[in-house]
Amino acid sequence: MTRPLDSLRPHFNKARPLGAVLLALWATASGAELVNGAQIPDGAQKVGENRYRASRDFEATLDYYKNVYPTSSYPRRSIVNQPGVKAVHISNPSGKNFEGLNIYEANEEVRIYVVPLQGAAKPAKKTEGKPVRKTK
Repeated sequence: MTRPLDSLRPHFNKARPLGAVLLALWATASGAELVNGAQIPDGAQKVGENRYRASRDFEATLDYYKNVYPTSSYPRRSIVNQPGVKAVHISNPSGKNFEGLNIYEANEEVRIYVVPLQGAAKPAKKTEGKPVRKTK
């Protein structure tokens, strides 16, 4: 049986490479967590405020951030390079949401620290106590 060429019915048996690529990119980007606008890799565990333990090794974590934050737009500089300790700072030139990222390895553990903006307002501490009375 032949199909007419002017049929309006879609042909689902044709390859759709663009759709597959977009689906893969969406699946990759949707799984990553954002902290103050900075992307944290999948599998990272929170260990403190703005601090995360990466599930990958140091080189794999740097490769991840090369894809997320290209070196041409996000400058990097080595912070420490001593035996047993490696650290790299990735600057955020836009200055929006976060100042940069510190990625470091120590004691066979890779950590990520999201450096908050210096001017970021910190929540005020509530003082619990007796209210002050006005005197006449």
